[in-house]
Amino acid sequence: MTVTAMLSVAPLDDPDVDFEAEIAKAIDALEDFDVKYETHPMETTIEADDLSAVFAAAQAATEALDATRTLTNLKIDHFREQSLDVEEKVDMVETHLGREARGGD
Repeated sequence: MTVTAMLSVAPLDDPDVDFEAEIAKAIDALEDFDVKYETHPMETTIEADDLSAVFAAAQAATEALDATRTLTNLKIDHFREQSLDVEEKVDMVETHLGREARGGD
């Protein structure tokens, strides 16, 4: 079984908060969990063997922010009967493309 998730955590409505520093706290919180993650400009991709690890990591990332209000988006792809990691998902699309799934370099 594989669980892949898209996590986005951000402070809201607090002009005194250093946005990037708070995002760094959220990402750092993921280190305490048995998840693989990669940060992108608008979200962090998380991969784990079970759903509870993803939920726990997302909760910790949200709670790590020192802001009066936070916004958390969590999108989950839960493979219940097979394992399919993030790299395999991208590889399958790139096979159909016949090239890397990125451009504008």
